[in-house]
Amino acid sequence: MKKILFVTSEAHPLIKTGGLADVAGSLPKALAELGQDIRILLPFYQAIKTNQEVYYRCTVRVNNSDVNILESRMQDSNVIIWLVDYPAYFSMPGNPYVDIHGQAWPNNAERFALFCRIAAEIATNRAYLDWQPDIVHCNDWQTGLTPALLSLETTRPATVFTIHNMAYQGIFPASTYPQLNLPGRLWNPNGLEFHNQLSFIKGGLAFSDHITTVSPTYAEEIQTAEFGYGLEDLLKYRQAHLTGIINGMDLEQWDPATDSTLASQYDADNLDKKQLNKAALQQAMNLPVAPKLPLFALISRLVDQKGIDMVLDCLPEMINMPCQFVLLGSGDKVFEERLQRFAQNNPTKIAIRIGYDESLAHLIEAGADIFLMPSRFEPCGLNQLYSQRYGTLPIVRKTGGLADTVVDAIPETINDHTASGIVFNAPHAGALLEAIKRCQLLFNDPKTWRQLQKNAMRKDFSWQNSAQQYLKLYEQL
Repeated sequence: MKKILFVTSEAHPLIKTGGLADVAGSLPKALAELGQDIRILLPFYQAIKTNQEVYYRCTVRVNNSDVNILESRMQDSNVIIWLVDYPAYFSMPGNPYVDIHGQAWPNNAERFALFCRIAAEIATNRAYLDWQPDIVHCNDWQTGLTPALLSLETTRPATVFTIHNMAYQGIFPASTYPQLNLPGRLWNPNGLEFHNQLSFIKGGLAFSDHITTVSPTYAEEIQTAEFGYGLEDLLKYRQAHLTGIINGMDLEQWDPATDSTLASQYDADNLDKKQLNKAALQQAMNLPVAPKLPLFALISRLVDQKGIDMVLDCLPEMINMPCQFVLLGSGDKVFEERLQRFAQNNPTKIAIRIGYDESLAHLIEAGADIFLMPSRFEPCGLNQLYSQRYGTLPIVRKTGGLADTVVDAIPETINDHTASGIVFNAPHAGALLEAIKRCQLLFNDPKTWRQLQKNAMRKDFSWQNSAQQYLKLYEQL
C-alpha cells in the first residue's frame, strides 16, 4: 500500500472550473479502491461546496503565517481531504483563479506559493498530522513549487507532476520572487527562472521525479514548439521521465443506463430510447421535434483553443443542410454574440444556451446524435469520452487525447467494429465541414450508424484502467 498526497487546486464536486477538477475528484477515489492510502490537499476557498463535516486538524506556521489545516471527506468515498485554511488568500468570492469580473487575483503567486509550502510541510511530516506520503502527486502550475521545495530536502517522498494543460503556466514578474521568500538557489535558468520571469510550472517540470500528462499523443505534442510554450526543450530533455496516461471518466456519474437527469435511460442494447432524450432536448432548446434530422451539439468553453471560430465558419453552410445544432457554453464575448445572432436568425435550426448547466449537459450528451470537438489542441478531453459512452458520435480533430480515444470511421474500422467517431486533421473550417458532411452520410445509413454507436458505447474509459497505470508508475518510483 502506498501513501499518496494528491495536491490540486480544484476537485469535483467541491470546486470545479475545468477538467482538472474531474481528474482530482475521480483518480484518488479509484486509487483508494485499489487499496491505496490517499489524501487530497486543496485550498479552502469560499466557494467550496461539501455536504460532509469539516473540522480543524492543526495549525502550521510557514513564512511567518499561521495556516490552519481542516479535514473533510470526499462524498461517496472514504478519501480524506485536507483543506488549507488561510482566509486572507482563499476566502474571497469568485473562482479559484479569477475574481467575479474574470480578472486574475493580483496575489495568485502568493496564494499558490503558500499552498505549495503547506504541501511540502505535509510531505516531510512537519505538519503535525502524523502521516508522511511515499508519493506527492502535484497537478498543474498552482502546485509546481512543491517539487522544487522538496528537491532541497535531504529525505523526501518521490514526486510526480501532472500537466493537464501546458497553456496555463503560472508566470509572474521576476520581482515577485523575493517577495515570496523562496530559497535563492531555486532562482536560476535550470530552476524556476524562465526568460527572467518566475514560472511555477517549471518547478514541476524541472524538479519532479516523473512528469505525466493526460494522453500519450499530448506527451509527444508538448515536446514541440507548437504546444510546448517555450518549455519544449526542457520536456524533450526530460522525455525519459515523461509519460502520457489517458484520463478516465466517472462511470457512475456518466452512465446513460442510470443517469437520473435524462428523459429516458438507455444502453447499447436498447438504443431506441435515446430518441426520447433527443425529443426532450429539442423541446428544452425550443427546436422543432424532428427525429430524422441529425442533431449536432457542442458543450465547451468558447475560446480559440476549442475551435469555436471553425464552428462559426461552418454554420452558414450548416443552416442550409438538413440538421439542427445546439450549444452550451460561455467564454469569449465575441463568440457568444456571434452564436446568439445565428440562433436568433435561425430559430428552427440553432439553439444556444450561454452559461453552464450540469443537467442540460447530460441531456445534450444523451439527446444529440453528433458531438463537435474541433479543438486546436486538447490534452485529454472528457466530452468525447462522455459522448461515446452515450452513443453520440464525436467529430474530433486529430490532436492530443482526441487522437488517442476516437477511432475514425473509415471502411476498415467500420468493418472490424472499432470505429467510434469521425476524425479530421487540419485545424480549419474546410476540414471540419468535410467531417460534418461525412458524418451526415453515415447518419443516413441507420444500420451502420447503430453499429458505430454500439462500438462507441462499449469502449472502456474507466478510471480503474488509468489508476492501474498510475499505481505502476508510483511503484517504479
